[in-house]
Amino acid sequence: MKKGWSKTGVITAGNAVIVLLCILLLTTGALKVLSDSLFDFNMKQTMTQAPHEDIIVIGIDSASIQEVGPYPWDRKVYAELIRLLESAGVKAIGFDIELYTESDKPESDRALADELAKYSNIVIPSHANLENKFDRSMKVKAGELLVARSVTEPIPAFRQSVGKSHINAAYDSDGVIRTNWMQINSPQGVYPSFGLAMAQLAGVDVSRYLDLPLLDGRPKSEMLIRWDAKEFDFETIPFAKVLKGGVPPQTFKDRLVLVGYTAPGSDEGVTPVEKHMHLVYAHANILNQILKQQVVLPVDRRIDFALTLLVVLLLGWVTWRLRAISGAVFTLAVVVLLFVGQYEYFAAYSKHLDIVDAVACGLLAYFGNLSMKTYFETKQKNYITKQFGRYISPDLVKEIASSEEEIQLGGISKELTVLFLDVRGFTPLSEKLKPEEVVDFLNMMFNLITERALENRGTIDKFIGDAAMILYNAPLDVPDHPYYAVKTAYEIQRGMEKVRAEVLEKYGVSISVGIGINTGDVVVGNIGSYLRVDYTAIGDNVNTAARIESNTQPNQILVSEATYERTKHAFDYQFAGEKLMKGKSVPLKLFEVMGMKDVPASFGEIR
Repeated sequence: MKKGWSKTGVITAGNAVIVLLCILLLTTGALKVLSDSLFDFNMKQTMTQAPHEDIIVIGIDSASIQEVGPYPWDRKVYAELIRLLESAGVKAIGFDIELYTESDKPESDRALADELAKYSNIVIPSHANLENKFDRSMKVKAGELLVARSVTEPIPAFRQSVGKSHINAAYDSDGVIRTNWMQINSPQGVYPSFGLAMAQLAGVDVSRYLDLPLLDGRPKSEMLIRWDAKEFDFETIPFAKVLKGGVPPQTFKDRLVLVGYTAPGSDEGVTPVEKHMHLVYAHANILNQILKQQVVLPVDRRIDFALTLLVVLLLGWVTWRLRAISGAVFTLAVVVLLFVGQYEYFAAYSKHLDIVDAVACGLLAYFGNLSMKTYFETKQKNYITKQFGRYISPDLVKEIASSEEEIQLGGISKELTVLFLDVRGFTPLSEKLKPEEVVDFLNMMFNLITERALENRGTIDKFIGDAAMILYNAPLDVPDHPYYAVKTAYEIQRGMEKVRAEVLEKYGVSISVGIGINTGDVVVGNIGSYLRVDYTAIGDNVNTAARIESNTQPNQILVSEATYERTKHAFDYQFAGEKLMKGKSVPLKLFEVMGMKDVPASFGEIR
């Protein structure tokens, strides 16, 4: 972060970057694959798998090819099928097969043409030749039908007797069929889709499918297919079985029959509900959709945008208002609610609310602001650690900062070791020094005291003029705290040797330090009023430590019997006699620190 940038400035700049990233995601189509996957999931999970009972498929399957003969078949076979179906009272027949060229048997073509001429309820499709292979980058004029350069139609002998239609499949950029062009314009006129043509022959009202709402960036009359069934959810009968008369005629009475390939590997496509669907069943799904008068629509893009904006603002705001875990739970809840809500909305109304943009941009806003929040919190924590580290051991500060448990404040009873220190000879020295020199001297003294105290895991409670009070075992537990207190005192006295020599040589004044130490139960915590509190220790054992210090001689360290018993294995002591302290009825045994023994290996570990 550049020097001089405020927190508000950084947050504003960071969120500006987030907005730019969101704009890129929304305008480049980078999330389309996720949006399509969500649409496919909705479609698959909401299928009834109970298509309209009037639809029946006659499949050109492997068994039929074995019985009838190698494909392509003699066209007399189709003429015979038409005769059987029409005699059974079929409502309409649609051949999803290509009859674009004359066969090598003219008499068979004539036989089929003669049979077709008898009826007006048969569809044989054409194929529209588009200007370019259609993909999402194709230029389409808003509100206009897709225009074909030309149309490949059945041979003249057939097309003059059948309803016209097209069987062009609209593949998305990922190769999945999600839509169908209900109408395609061409020099030969407008061609309805195969499923639409079948519905028209059945006498179904198709007016709503001729004037569909425009899909974003798509041509007029392009419809989202309502995939409601998989292949064999439709009643399917092998072609050969029908041809041999193995199906009761009443099976086809007043029904819509689609004839198409069902043999493996022939005329297949990828759909949202099946990876390998024979396309005769795609036409069957479209016909089923029209018969049931279903229309699947995307929600207005303005609603998608408004939802995205709302989620971005909400998750960005929540990041700063809630703690990390609460914010993560809230964000997860919002994401889950969006997915569940859009699914239920789709299931109830067949309207697709594309929440992918909202989720992606919302998570971007959440994680982006969380990163900034973490940065500032870490910066603040480091600052506090640095400042608090002047009062207690840096090791303890790190432990406090990383601990998930709050320090118990407000006053607790706890065993502490309390060290009091006083500089002797300071008054005559201060009389010889200028005010600024007095401050420099105190700073030098307190630097020595502070360094030794913090090094030994002590907490500097306060400096009082030329005196100091240091606590051990608070606010965090410090094992062997009496040892660390005595070690601090010993090291301070060793450090004072150089200071005394310098002061004596420079100012002719002898200074010394007296240190008193006591171990016992005290009350420690935040003590004061609601306006001013101080983290300190109070109690009889604190007073005892202060009185021990007042009984010391220059350069002497005196400890109580309680401290002595806990540290005698680590230091050399000399019994200093008994002293009757103020407020005590029994004299207190005091011990003077004379030297330091070898440090036990277990010391120095914070447990």
